[in-house]
Amino acid sequence: MSDTGRRTFLRSLAAAGGLTALAPSLGGLIAYAVDPRAGGSRHGATRRTPGYGPLRPAGPELELPEGFRYAKFGVQGDRMSDGLPTPLAHDGMAAFAGPDDDVLLVRNHEVRSRPLETALDEEFAYDRLAGGGTTTLRVRIASDGMPRLVADHESLAGTLVNCAGGPTPWGTWLTCEETTLGLSSGYERAHGYVFEVPAGADARVRRPQPIRAMGRFIHEAVAIDPATGIAYLTEDAQTAGFYRFLPAAPGRFLEGGRLQMLGLRDAPHRMTISHQRVGRPLPVVWIDIEDPDPADAERYPLTVFAEGYGNGGALFSRLEGCWYGDGAIHFNATSGGNAQCGQIWQYRPGADDDVGELTLLYESPSADVLKSPDNITVSPRGGIVLCEDTSGSYVRGLGRDGVIFDFARNILNGREFAGACFSPDGRVLFFNIQGDTAPGGAGHLGMTFGVWGPWERGPL
Repeated sequence: MSDTGRRTFLRSLAAAGGLTALAPSLGGLIAYAVDPRAGGSRHGATRRTPGYGPLRPAGPELELPEGFRYAKFGVQGDRMSDGLPTPLAHDGMAAFAGPDDDVLLVRNHEVRSRPLETALDEEFAYDRLAGGGTTTLRVRIASDGMPRLVADHESLAGTLVNCAGGPTPWGTWLTCEETTLGLSSGYERAHGYVFEVPAGADARVRRPQPIRAMGRFIHEAVAIDPATGIAYLTEDAQTAGFYRFLPAAPGRFLEGGRLQMLGLRDAPHRMTISHQRVGRPLPVVWIDIEDPDPADAERYPLTVFAEGYGNGGALFSRLEGCWYGDGAIHFNATSGGNAQCGQIWQYRPGADDDVGELTLLYESPSADVLKSPDNITVSPRGGIVLCEDTSGSYVRGLGRDGVIFDFARNILNGREFAGACFSPDGRVLFFNIQGDTAPGGAGHLGMTFGVWGPWERGPL
C-alpha cells in the first residue's frame, strides 16, 4: 500500500469514528463479520467439566476450588522496599528464578495518567510526564507452597499504559505500551513501544530505550520462541494484526530487526473474526512492514496495521494475551468469534521460518462459558490459563481436551484479572486484580495473588 493509499484508508476509518488514542473501535468496518446471529463453523466444546471442582470462598477476595489457598501482597499504595508506594493498575506479569531459590515477579502497571509518586528523574525515566512502568517483587515460597513477599521496587519509570508483555529466554521482561500518545498529547516523548526490563533482585532500567524496530502501535503482549529468538507480538485494537519481529542480532533487540505481519497464504486480507473452524490448520505468510515507526502513529494509531493489512495481512479482533508453550505461540482474540466472546489461537512455526500454521484452538460460544479472554499463560503441565477482561471476571482454564472450566472468581470488586504466570517450579500460580487504571476511579485497588494447591488433580 502506498503512503497515499495508506493515509486515505486511515482517514476513512477515522471518519467512521474508528480512531481513538487508546482503544480504537472500527465497528462500522467489521460489523458484518461479528454478527452473533450469523451461522458459522463449529465451536470448541461448550460444556464445562469440573476441572478442579466447584469454586468456593477461599478468602475475602477470591473463590477457588477446594484444596487451593492463596496469599495476597503487593497491594496498590503499600510502601515498597525502595520507599515508593506500589503503583496502581496491576497488569501483565512474569515470574523468573531469583537468588536463594526466590521468585522474581516483574509486573506491569497500566497507568493512564500523569505520575503520582515515583522516582522520575532523567537518569531513570523515559518520560517524566508518564505514570506507567514496572515494579519487581521478590517472593519466597515456603515448603508448603505459601508465597511471601520479601522485597519490591520500581524497575521501569516514565512509560505509559504498560498493559502486557512477555518474558525472554535470557531472563528479562518485555513490557508493552498500549497507546500511541506522544508530544501532541502533552507528553515529553513518543509512546507506543516495547521496552526491555532486567529481572534482577535490585535491577532498574537506566535511561530506558524504546525498541523502535518492534513497531509503534497499540501493543499488548509479546512471546519469544526460544528456538529462534523471534518475538511474536499482539495488537489490542478492534481491527488488529499479529506480528513477528526478526532481530538483527539474537537477544539484542535494540540493534534492530525486521517487523512482519501475519497473513493467510490462501486468503489475503482475511478477517478471522467469525465463521472460523476450530482445529483446522491454516498456512500463513509473513508480510514485511516497511515503516514500523511511523511519524503519524499518534494521530493514526492503526498506521502499522493499515500497511500490513493493505498488503494482504490477516485481521483479528483485539489481540491481547500471548505466551509461548509446547513449541507454539498461543494468543487471544478478546472480541473474536461468532458470539464476540473470544477466540484462542495457536501459531506453530515450521522448520522454515517463513512456513508455519495458524490454528483456532477454541472459540467461546457464549459469555457464560468464556468472556473476553485477555492475559494468557501455559501451565508447566500443558493446560492454558486465561484471565477474563470483564466485570465479574474469572480465571478460566482450558484443558488439552478443549474444555473450559472455572478456576478462580473475583468476589471483591469485579475488576479484571491479569498477569497470570507460574513460578519456575510450577508450584504457584501468580495473577493480579487490576484495580483502577487512573486516580479518582471507583477506589478499586490493584493487588497480586499467589495460589497453590493440588495441581496434579486437574488439567493445569
